[in-house]
Amino acid sequence: MSNPFDIEEIFPDEEVAPVRLPRRQSGPAPQGLAVTLMADYTLRRRAWLPSSAIVALLAEAGASEAGARAAISRLARRGVLEGDRRGRHSAYRLAPAAAAQVSDGGRWLVSSAADAEPWDEWWTLIAFSLPQQERSRRRALRGRLRWMGCAPLYDGLWVSPHPLAGPAMAQLAEAAPEAITVFRARHVELGAAAPRSPLQAWNVADIAEQYETFIARWRPMLPRIRTGRVGGAAAVRARTEVMDTYRRFAVLDPRLPIRLLPRGWRRGAALEVFTTVYDGLAAAAERHVRAIVARYCNGPAPDVLAHTVADIRAGVLEDAGPAGWARRGSSAGWRPRCRSTGSRGCCWRCRHRTRPGTGPTRRC
Repeated sequence: MSNPFDIEEIFPDEEVAPVRLPRRQSGPAPQGLAVTLMADYTLRRRAWLPSSAIVALLAEAGASEAGARAAISRLARRGVLEGDRRGRHSAYRLAPAAAAQVSDGGRWLVSSAADAEPWDEWWTLIAFSLPQQERSRRRALRGRLRWMGCAPLYDGLWVSPHPLAGPAMAQLAEAAPEAITVFRARHVELGAAAPRSPLQAWNVADIAEQYETFIARWRPMLPRIRTGRVGGAAAVRARTEVMDTYRRFAVLDPRLPIRLLPRGWRRGAALEVFTTVYDGLAAAAERHVRAIVARYCNGPAPDVLAHTVADIRAGVLEDAGPAGWARRGSSAGWRPRCRSTGSRGCCWRCRHRTRPGTGPTRRC
């Protein structure tokens, strides 16, 4: 499955894989909003949400009903969401692969800004050569390299200040077998000449400006958040926006070595502002999302859980929990399977009753 987000959101002028999603639009991007909302409130247990509840939440964020429903359908077709339908009612949750990618990506997002690992002064270089006629493969490879935190120093030569992990190497081998070489090297100064530094693969001035813009956008809101004056739909909108904006820094500034950057680099300040907004609005946003979901599933929504930055760093996704949900009739809430038999609702074998929005009354 392709990455749940589209690299063109961050680098719109580059040739990257067109299959990545969601694609950036003018105004609210329903696919991006849907993935962010699902990740922020259902990732821990991969909770099912009624499609009508997702549409209502997207509408509060500025998406049209038609755009919201189309986004859900496209995400399901492309494997980001998986659906379940009973009669006229449907529900969706993050697919396993998408949930794992979002969880891993979130952990990298917050750790890349918080960690201050010493840099060994070695660069990873990725050289590849693909014919111009294989444009789709070139775009796919460039997109993967961007998600890995690499940047183009020259055409066909990409760099990263960090070694690539095993899974990343496997992805590159899959994307361009027999057409790619990866090696590690130190940068050598050429005396009086003015060679191109590996750091110049990144637009450092632009990244610094984006950090300043982010901080200027959210810092004035902090007093209202600390005093509990942001709630309801406003809390959900703000929390979604701050995550949607901040997550781009993991690719824009993939732990570039501090010693090479200008003094006063704002990576830490941006993380502090993001944490205050994201964590400070968690409780109010969770209450609102639960209220919206309960309206459409006729019962409480205990699996709707907002997580904090500390939770993201530790890993949000849980393996435990009900195996699936079903609807009992047209007016009841989504109900879990029996853990023992896989039956839905009341398990006739072990007589363990389940209730809408809960697990079995005792473990099967």
